[in-house]
Amino acid sequence: MDKLSDGLKKVLLAGIGTVAVTAEKSKEILDEMVKKGELTVEQGKVLNQELKHNIKETVKKNVNVSVKPQTPEELEEMLGKMTPEQLDSLKEKLKEVEESKAKEAEEEIEEDESENDEESEETAEESSADEKNEAE
Repeated sequence: MDKLSDGLKKVLLAGIGTVAVTAEKSKEILDEMVKKGELTVEQGKVLNQELKHNIKETVKKNVNVSVKPQTPEELEEMLGKMTPEQLDSLKEKLKEVEESKAKEAEEEIEEDESENDEESEETAEESSADEKNEAE
């Protein structure tokens, strides 16, 4: 499990590094274009801002980091950072899970009862067959 979290960290850091390098390279290219006179300084600044914004949007859409709390304290800290909307959503999910578990337990009890009924019937049939044989 520890290796998995280390691997995830490495992938995440590689992605962040790629984004940083891309932003630096795009700035260098824009600066070169400004020097050559292909762009004005203002156009370069605008393009650079647009690139940074696009990169941030792409990262937000494509990078999803999942953090698992290791201790109750970490869980409490995570819950403390959640917005009211996130907490409401979590409560709904917990309610759904509880209902699902209760339904599964109910179905399992019903299955056990029906199996017990079938076994009782078989035992009763065997007993009555044994009684008939003894009577003969």
